[in-house]
Amino acid sequence: MSQTIEAGTGAAPDYPQLLGHPRPLWMLFMTEFWERFAFYSVSWAVALYVVAQFYHGDPSGQGWAGAIFGTYTALIFGTGIFGGYVADKLIGYQRAILIGALVMAAGLFTLIVASKTVFLLGLSMVIVGDGLFKPNISSMVGQLYGRDDPRRDRGFTLFYMGINAGAFVAPLLTGWLAATFTDTPLQQNYKLVFIAAGVGMVLSFLWFWFGRRQLRGVGRPLPGMEGRGRSLLVLVGALVAVPLVYLLLSRVGTIGLQWLIGLLAVGVSALLINEAMRHDRVQLDRVWAMLIIFGFNVLFWMFYYQLGSSFNFLAENLVDRKMFDWVFPVSWFQSVSPLTIIVLAPVVSLAWGLLGKRRMEPSIPRKFGFGLIFNGLGFLVLMYALRHLIDPQGLIPFWPLAACYALQTLGELCLSPIGLSMVTKLAPPRLVGLAMGGWFLSTAAGGNLSGLLASYIAGEHGMTAASALSGFTFGFWLLAISGAVLLLIAPLINRLMHGVK
Repeated sequence: MSQTIEAGTGAAPDYPQLLGHPRPLWMLFMTEFWERFAFYSVSWAVALYVVAQFYHGDPSGQGWAGAIFGTYTALIFGTGIFGGYVADKLIGYQRAILIGALVMAAGLFTLIVASKTVFLLGLSMVIVGDGLFKPNISSMVGQLYGRDDPRRDRGFTLFYMGINAGAFVAPLLTGWLAATFTDTPLQQNYKLVFIAAGVGMVLSFLWFWFGRRQLRGVGRPLPGMEGRGRSLLVLVGALVAVPLVYLLLSRVGTIGLQWLIGLLAVGVSALLINEAMRHDRVQLDRVWAMLIIFGFNVLFWMFYYQLGSSFNFLAENLVDRKMFDWVFPVSWFQSVSPLTIIVLAPVVSLAWGLLGKRRMEPSIPRKFGFGLIFNGLGFLVLMYALRHLIDPQGLIPFWPLAACYALQTLGELCLSPIGLSMVTKLAPPRLVGLAMGGWFLSTAAGGNLSGLLASYIAGEHGMTAASALSGFTFGFWLLAISGAVLLLIAPLINRLMHGVK
């Protein structure tokens, strides 16, 4: 059974069930676990490594490091638009995932070379590989359920636990490797982080390779696409794309990239609207609703992705991390968010289910509004700490940053897994992969803007308490106002969704 037929009819294969969900969900869960282990191992280390390796620890490197992290994050998600299209039109989801995993693993091992040029080339390979991998595995989760299956949102929330289980383990293990494993300068120890990430990506590839038969044809190439020549062509295309991504990463910069992302967003929107117009008014309205939500998604991730840049520099330089005779590693702060998700995801999933039975479950746009507001509350905690809790050494306590991560994560639970599910329900059936790429494109726009904000906070000489307070205050007000606006217009968006919940 083809991926398009399943999406279009609302049917799904009659899978064996495990813990109330189709058994292949758990295979995809573990595949994503290892991919996210690899991704988050690199993500926490990139900005800190740039400053340590290429600026010899000088805080003046924080601005460029923050910009590189933002651009890297933007391109990671932005290339998903091409990966989704390749899967939809050329080789199917399964082959796109396998090719993406190979390219990403090669890029991760390339990062160990201590050269700025080779480092950026390795990041470019990671970007291209993840662009093929990320949107397509999420699309397949949606196809394990019928379109009207009430378990779909809860399935995506459980899948999101797989994402965050990998994200939780990655900073703990690789942060320990970077801090204590060898008696060498820290920038040399980061090579162990990149090696561990590469091993994680190899495991992701193997898990999917041996487990994909459980899918019973979901994600396989459509009739006429079965030839392996197409897969070879996509692999060659991915290798050709690497130097192009390298130029975007190293030459274009965050402002130029934002214009490029905007043009891509216009193109994706036009394709989705054109496809919807071939159906009926209901499908067109649903696409409009999805695009409105995409706009608010940009704002959420613009501030959330400070975790890889300004939050790291805050933790390293302005947070009192001493606990008795031990210093809490900077990387471990980034395990707070996935730990919060692992603990709260089942609770949130259960809450949505109980509220749904009573017809009280918040609609998709209202969940997004709550997500923005919780994200803003995290910045409010940091504002309070930077105004009132700085000690004589110029440091704030440990708990405000941890609380910020936890509040942002609660917002993420209201928004991100719901967004993945929303795309599979609102997108035109023949372009689910492209629409999922559009979702990640909006995330890319937010990631790129996060780099601009991180560079502004760092300035020319590195982050100070005053510059952090200014940037975080801006974040609180923009998120709080945007969340309130979304809650107000939620009834209009609900009407455009025509009963999709």
